[in-house]
Amino acid sequence: MKSVEKLNLSHNRLSKVPPAVAKLEQIVVLNLCGNRIVHLPREIGLLRNLKVLFVNMNYLCEMPEEVGLCKKLEVLSLSDNFIARLPSTYSDLSKLRKLNLSNNWIVNIPACVFHIKTLDFLHLGSNKIESIAESIQYLECLKILIIDNNNIAVLPRAICLLTSLELLNVDYNKIQTLPNDLFLLTNLIRIAWNPLDKGLHVRNNPLVKPFSEYVDGGLDMLFSYLNDIKS
Repeated sequence: MKSVEKLNLSHNRLSKVPPAVAKLEQIVVLNLCGNRIVHLPREIGLLRNLKVLFVNMNYLCEMPEEVGLCKKLEVLSLSDNFIARLPSTYSDLSKLRKLNLSNNWIVNIPACVFHIKTLDFLHLGSNKIESIAESIQYLECLKILIIDNNNIAVLPRAICLLTSLELLNVDYNKIQTLPNDLFLLTNLIRIAWNPLDKGLHVRNNPLVKPFSEYVDGGLDMLFSYLNDIKS
């Protein structure tokens, strides 16, 4: 199987991945989702041609730092596990574009994430996140940021520097105020309702500023209000 480039082992009740996985030298796509995996072997870091790794819907509490050696990795999905942090070595994933960490136990966004400047998709929904660090501003390529269903009370001004954002979902948090510079996100085209729609998702927050009627009035009214406040 050394010449295999794509391997789908999803939904097979696997409890572990053997170290022999390292022999899949040409593997590009590895799908392990929907199993019963508790640990990934360190040898997974030897898959130097790996571009896509799905390990969502398993029982992982941590990830091996050796994944940071998979320098060609472009897509990493770890949703629906029990992960609270990521190793610092993941800062080296210089080609990673899509990272899904939704439905885990994350309280603080892993610091390594802010170093992966190639990210254009970041899903952190349904965790236990309480705040967004100002370092989020370094993810200048982000087009989609989903961080709904958390415990975030403040949306930092740094979010407003992510001018490539086309979808920003902060639904179901504890946000009371929106930053005045939010109108800088000109690629947000509407107040969005459907989770798949591009735009600003800010419903189901206890907004005090601006009042909910400004949100209900649509993006133009909301941005006009924030712009007036700033000036």
